[in-house]
Order: sequence, then C-alpha cells, then structure tokens
Amino acid sequence: MRKKILILFIVLPLVSMAQMLPYKNPKLSPQERADDLLQRMTTEEKIAQLQCIWTEHKRKLFTNEKFDEKKAAECFKDGLGFMSRPNENLFPRRSVYHPALHPRQSAELYNQIQRYFVEKTRLGIPLVAHDEGVHGHLSQDATNFPVPIALACTWDEELLQDIFAITAKEIRSRGGSEELGPVLDMVRDPRWGRTEEMMGEDPYLISRLGRAAVTGAQGKGEYLDPEHVGITLKHFGVHGSSEGGNNTAPSYIDEHEARQSFFSPFREVIRDCDPMYIMITYNEIWGRPAHANKHLLQDILRNEFKFKGTIVADYGGISNLHSVDKMSPTLADAAVQAINAGVDVEFPNPDTYPTLELSLKEGKVTMATIDRAVRNVLISKFRLGLFERPYVDVKKAETVSGCEAHSQVAYRAAAESMVLLKNDNNFLPLEKNKVKSIALIGPNANRCILGGYSGIPRDTITPLRAIHEKYGDQMNILYSEGVRITDEHSPFPPIIKAYTYQDNARKIQDAVEVAKKADIVILFVGGNEGTSREAYGPEAPGDLPTLELLAGQKELIDQIVALGKPTCAFVNSGTTLSLGELESKVPAVMQCWYLGQEGGYAMIDALFGDINPSGKLSISFPRSAGHIPAYYNYKPTSRRGYNLGFDVTPLHSFGYGLSYTTYTYSNLRIDKSVMGENETATVTVDVQNTGSRDGSEIIQMYITDDYASLTRPVKELKGFRRINLKAGEKQTVTFKIDKDALAYYDIDNKWQVEPGTFTVAVGPSSDKNEKVKLEIK
Repeated sequence: MRKKILILFIVLPLVSMAQMLPYKNPKLSPQERADDLLQRMTTEEKIAQLQCIWTEHKRKLFTNEKFDEKKAAECFKDGLGFMSRPNENLFPRRSVYHPALHPRQSAELYNQIQRYFVEKTRLGIPLVAHDEGVHGHLSQDATNFPVPIALACTWDEELLQDIFAITAKEIRSRGGSEELGPVLDMVRDPRWGRTEEMMGEDPYLISRLGRAAVTGAQGKGEYLDPEHVGITLKHFGVHGSSEGGNNTAPSYIDEHEARQSFFSPFREVIRDCDPMYIMITYNEIWGRPAHANKHLLQDILRNEFKFKGTIVADYGGISNLHSVDKMSPTLADAAVQAINAGVDVEFPNPDTYPTLELSLKEGKVTMATIDRAVRNVLISKFRLGLFERPYVDVKKAETVSGCEAHSQVAYRAAAESMVLLKNDNNFLPLEKNKVKSIALIGPNANRCILGGYSGIPRDTITPLRAIHEKYGDQMNILYSEGVRITDEHSPFPPIIKAYTYQDNARKIQDAVEVAKKADIVILFVGGNEGTSREAYGPEAPGDLPTLELLAGQKELIDQIVALGKPTCAFVNSGTTLSLGELESKVPAVMQCWYLGQEGGYAMIDALFGDINPSGKLSISFPRSAGHIPAYYNYKPTSRRGYNLGFDVTPLHSFGYGLSYTTYTYSNLRIDKSVMGENETATVTVDVQNTGSRDGSEIIQMYITDDYASLTRPVKELKGFRRINLKAGEKQTVTFKIDKDALAYYDIDNKWQVEPGTFTVAVGPSSDKNEKVKLEIK
C-alpha cells in the first residue's frame, strides 16, 4: 500500500506537468511561452492585448466606487493588455497634488482588478499595470527624489542605481510592473518646460546614468523577480531639441546628428541592459511624427539597435496623428499608420486600436503585423512573472513605500545634487556657532518643491522647517516670503497665473523689514512647478520664452542687497535660469534644482557645512535666453562671437561646480602616444584635495577628433570618475580609451574609427583641463 501511495506521489505531479499548457510552464523561455499562447488566441483577444485603459475607461469597472466584476466582464471579456497608474484615486474627494490611493488601498484594488483578468477571462492573461517613476513613484506616500536634471548633477551611477531600485520596489509593491522611465532624452534648449525631466545635454553622461537606472529598476536576467519592474525608456526620437523649446514641436535635427547624439543613450542602454519597453516621442522627425515613422522604429530601433522589447505610444500620440499632426483623416487610419510603423501598444486609452479588427478585415493591416505586436506584449508579461505571481502582498505595500531607509537615500540624493556656482572669499559655509540672527527670505524658503511627476510623500521638508528643527534653540530665525511667483504651486492646472512686481510690492517691503532685523540673509529664489512644466496640451502651456527670475524677484534681491547685510542665494528651479545679475550682487550662489522630499534638510546642511557640495552641472547655463544654444559639444563653426561685446560663452559650462575645499590636478600622462584601432590606451592623472575639508570630486575626460572626414564637436565627454578625498589626500585616477571612445557615424551612418590625431583633456569641467595627444594608426 505504501508503495502504491509513493508511486502516486511521484507520478501525479509528472502527469500534471505533462498536462500543463506550454504557456503556463515557467521552465520554458518567455519566447516559447508567447508562441504557444499566441496560437491559442482569437483575433479579438489579440487586439485587446494592444490596448490600455486610464481615467474614464477605468471608471467603467466601478459601481458606487467599488470594483464591479460584472462590468469588467461586459467591457473586457477578451482581456486587456495594460492599465495605467493602478495607484490612482479615480474618485477624489478634493483637489490634491496627485489623486492617489494609500499603499494598501492601491494594492488591494490592483489585486481585485487583476483577479478578474487572471481567473475570469478565457486564457487568464494578466494585465500589465504601469506607473510613472522618473524620480520616484508618482503616488501617495512614495519616496520622492530630486528631479532628473538634479540627479544627473551627482554624476553618481551607484546612487542612480539605488534610486531606481527603490522606485521599482515601491511601484511593484502596489501592483505596478512597468515603470515609465528613465528619461534618456538630451536637452539643448532650457526654455523647454520638460527640462527638469531630462538628465542634461550630454549623450555619454546620460548613457552611463541610464544604464545604472535600468540596472537598478529592472535588474538582470530574462525573468524578473517580484521587486523589479520592466522599465520604459523615454522618449525615443528627438524629444529635447524641438523648435523654439516648445513641447511636441517639430525637431529639425538631421539623421546623422540624431544618431550621433540624441539616439546614443538609447543605443547604449539597449545594447547593455535589454530594456523591456520603449516609449516614443510626440515630436515629428524628418517630416513624420515618431508614431508613424517606420524608418525610425523599424529600420533604426529594431533592425540597427536590435531592440527586442515592446514599443509603446506616448499618451495620445497615435490619436494625435489625426487630431494634431493631420496625417490621418480618421482615427482608424491613425491606428493603421502607427501599427504598420511599429508601435505595438496604444497608451493610455483605447482611442484608435479597437479599430484594428475592421482594418484587418479590410486588408489595411496584416495578421502578421498584429501577431508581431502581441508577441512582444506577451513576452514582457512572461518576463515579469505575472502568470506565476499576478497578485501582491497588501501588507508589504504599506511597509515599503516611503520607509525610513528610502528616505535616507532621498537625502543623500539631495545632498549630492546641489551645485555650488559661486563662493567668493569662502562665504559659505556659515559658522553655525557664530550666527545669532538669520533671515530666510524668498518664495521658496518655506516650500518643498517636488517637481513634475511627483506624488505626495509621507513628509516634505522645507528649508524653514529644517533650520527650526536643527537650530531653533540656538539662533533667532526670521522668515518672509518676499514674493509669490504663481497662483498655483502645481504642474497640473491648465492655466497658471504669474504674479508681477506690482502684485508683490507689499510682500517685498515686508521682507525688507524682516531682513533688517537679521545679521545674515539667505535668499531662496528661482521657480516652482508652475513656472516651467510639461505643456500637456494646447490648453495647458508649460514652456517659457525667458530664463529670467519672475514675479518681482529681481526687485526683492536688489532691495535686500541694498541693506548691506551678508547675503547669499539658494536657487530652486527645474531648468537653467539667467543668474548673472544675481551672481553679480551676492558672494555665494547654490543651484539646488528641485531636491525632493528631503530638500530642506540638504539645503540647510549645505548652508552650515554639514554637506560639502559636490555636484557638477549636467547642462550649461546660458547667460540669457538670447544665448541659447549654449551646450558645450558644439561644432567648430558655432559660437564665433556676438557683436557689441556680448559674451558668447555660457555663464557656467557643462561639468562646472565648486566645493568648500580645493582640488589640484597634476601629472597627466598617457601610456602610449600611438595606438591601433583595436588597442586601448590608458590616461592617468593625480588629483589631490588641497583644502581643509573632506570632499568628493568628479574628474572628467574629454576627447577632440582633431581632423575628420565629417565635422566633429569641439570636444566630447568620454569618461568620468567620482571619487572621495579626505583633506590632503591624493588619488591616481585612470581612464581607458578604446575604439568606442573615438568612433562616430561616418557619411554612410556606419560606426567607425578614422586614423588621425586626437586631443585628450582631463580636468574638473568641460572648460578647465590639461591635454595630451593620441594618434590612431
């Protein structure tokens, strides 16, 4: 009897495995499972996988604000591919920064919705829930980090990996399995409202930080574990160099420059990290919108760059072909153009792709094209482990989101993101034991500015709160807002009003009276989430024609400085501002961007020297909007100079940033002056902290192709190292130069190295370095 039981114990699982449908077998590859599932699907089920729901379409699943399985069966009997933002509160009681549910609520709701698709549809295909995550999870109680333009100023790959690992963990804990981010676009016009979402102007820096972000969020390996997400690189095309800095405007970058610069981060990250998704840009390129650009999506992205994942539309990008771009007379035609060009999935709502069934019957789309897109979607779902682990632990969601360990990383990020632009006579840091009375003046002194794509963290720290917590019992702390910049401190309202000097005249006078009572004045000026933001529609502009300080801030600064008291400035902004006038009037200026939830602590710690600033600019600071473009890696015929003595150089160059200590560079050498195409050369430099404080320095290597068959930039970043140096310590830093560091796209768009001489420059910024020569035989 025991033998029979033992035999049954062994045989039954084997029988069960034998009867398991191949697509449900986790021992097979995602590709094999997708192929099996695809051939079992009806046309209706296939097309459903290419659709997503958001806002009003998600509300169709509810009755009296409760998930209704019967409604789901009526609306989505054939299944569904994607759902946008599972954490979103679709029935908010009041206006909030972002209407989101608390972690446990969103996890419970996700489980309810997912259970219908897994257990009640014919094939049990789970849906993918995607969430925003460019600098933390866009949700309630999630950890909020500095905006990407600030994070890039850390030049810290380890930090970026940690941040995106945390973001992925928080997103996954609530049911999200696809993260929209990181953004790999390169920005060349800081008037653009989305500048804060970018990681700067240099393709090499963005590539390095992008690889770190993808590794942190997605991990490594074919199948992802429950704490990682499928990342979505944004926004493939030429997104950050639109006409006039206007969001979604055409790009007039030619194909060679697009490949050489704007596509480079995508190419590198695709090669090294196998990203699961790519979102394409709204902008047109070479006369066709990206959503209908077969050459861009298939010839370049698929065939040349070897992207194997899923291509998703930016929100409304396909319907824009009809309503905005005027390329498609109907929404059905827009769907045909998009899927034939290579767009697999329509985000965020099923505005056009439901028409594919009729277009298929009419012969405008082939089943092979539909199958290609569906197969890409299915592979991603298998890689995410959704068939094996479709649900989440609701208790874990509460403990993970915004926890103390994650907040500590947010503080570290804020500390490393600040860039010290000016510090005459070592005005900063202040000696905390000598300060008796201090005034915090300005529109951002008592605000924690989170930036766009931010939820509501568990806590937000303003500079005023931070200084009261840390020093309220040892110095007299005064405060005045000085000016109010806009009527809304949010990127969401369609129309935002800017205040004027006349609106703020009384506030400025009040601030002057407060400043008179203080020994030292700290100005907190700049912008906010409402001044420069994503222009998300014609009815909601977000770009600016100016980089000037607005709303009477200049008058505020003038009147405070006129008091003759020791004064410095901390600048919060999502883009570069015209700071030359400010810098001429105060001895110290700190560029702080939007530093996230811990920003107040970081700024006050930098003020008093508990933080030694180490950030370096990831974007050049033009002197004014009239000095755009100002990026450092320009062509030799650019920047000839302006008439009447106007300075053509940027106010601060790419890679620039001061410290409370000093560093010296010496003994730059190269191990060979001549090398073959397939050899490597080693460049070495000694760097010493010659000051009295410990600090971190970012050593940068630039290469110039002295003569080439096509015009080349005057210099290009090709290496960097972030090192920690104690006071007096010296380190030797090395860089490897291989053919990739010297190659470029030739006239036939072939990636190659030409023989000739190259200038290798190493130093603390793009405009301050020592040089050696290298010849390629």
